Amino acid sequence: MKKCLLLLLFIFTRPVFGQDLKSARKVVDALTSKEMWGRGYTQDGMAKAADFISATFADYGLVPMDGKDFKQRFNYPANTFPGTMSLRINGKQLLPGKEFLVRPESMGQQAEGTLTQKDSITFLSPEHRILLKLKDKLTWSVAPAVADFTGIEVDPKAISGTPENIAINIENKFLPEFAAANICGLVKGTRNPDSVVLITAHYDHLGGLGKDTYFPGANDNASGVALLLNLAKYYANRPQPYTMAFICFAGEEIGLLGSKYFTEHPLTDLRKIRFMTNVDMVGTGENGITVVNATLHPKEFAMLQEINQDKSYLPKINSRGKAANSDHYFFTEKGVPAFFIYTLGGIAAYHDVNDQAATLPFTAFENLFKLFVDFNTALMK
Repeated sequence: MKKCLLLLLFIFTRPVFGQDLKSARKVVDALTSKEMWGRGYTQDGMAKAADFISATFADYGLVPMDGKDFKQRFNYPANTFPGTMSLRINGKQLLPGKEFLVRPESMGQQAEGTLTQKDSITFLSPEHRILLKLKDKLTWSVAPAVADFTGIEVDPKAISGTPENIAINIENKFLPEFAAANICGLVKGTRNPDSVVLITAHYDHLGGLGKDTYFPGANDNASGVALLLNLAKYYANRPQPYTMAFICFAGEEIGLLGSKYFTEHPLTDLRKIRFMTNVDMVGTGENGITVVNATLHPKEFAMLQEINQDKSYLPKINSRGKAANSDHYFFTEKGVPAFFIYTLGGIAAYHDVNDQAATLPFTAFENLFKLFVDFNTALMK
């Protein structure tokens, strides 16, 4: 049944030619759907997303980077929360994701007891090794290990008064060898096929918290995958002098593990990559974009700025230095020239249940696509 649903999802959400904003929205709708369950570690969410992207690459006519399979498989540890997720504070049942979060490294347990106040936002149950903190903004993450305590973060607006009593029933499951895959495809170059222009985006997100709550990850990073797929479609129909390569990374949210694995086990010669552009969170743009590594590659950054000034694609392009904040980083460390681009403005949702497809404005999406095409053309001259 799940395979049938995924096939139907793919049929009705396949992107069409070029920078079609409608098709991009359909991709984001698919990747943020309940079926994909946050593209994470429970309910096969990441695996379903990997199948979706692999099928799309094949449908567009891309070829696997290794000549055999779009998936570059690897494993890593992850702490997950697949089942019961219950918390009561002062007798009130709270909603996971919206009113409380479990810290990602937490151990699971079932316990009831009183809380001791440590400071204005921190409460402890030493007997049960429970740490509770009050937080106005609930943001989640993923952990590769399990701690010897249970951490809880609670929105203070969800409770009345000071937390005094707690009852939790939380199930965790540690996966020492979670199976993931980078999705790697290319369009062979017509004149200099050994020279590569690389476009990347991570497709994984945070997954789910219990049986009823998942993190959609629309801007982070279904938006980047949508842009990458539009570009893959465009170049599949317009082969370039250089090989155009595309990688969707897994494991970004747990520590850039997919891109790290690729640079340690490259499927293409890293020395032949003319330039890499990594995109993450590109669903807004009313305030322009920021380019990480701009100071490392002034010639390419000046080229990008000149194109934007001539065409007025974006209101502003900000320069930023080197940073280890997305999948470009390990390529940079290996000497690959790379930019990391993200958009600015718009929604503030990040690593929470509110990062939803319906609220993603796609303000600069079409013009960002055009900027990419012009920039890639300039790189190959």
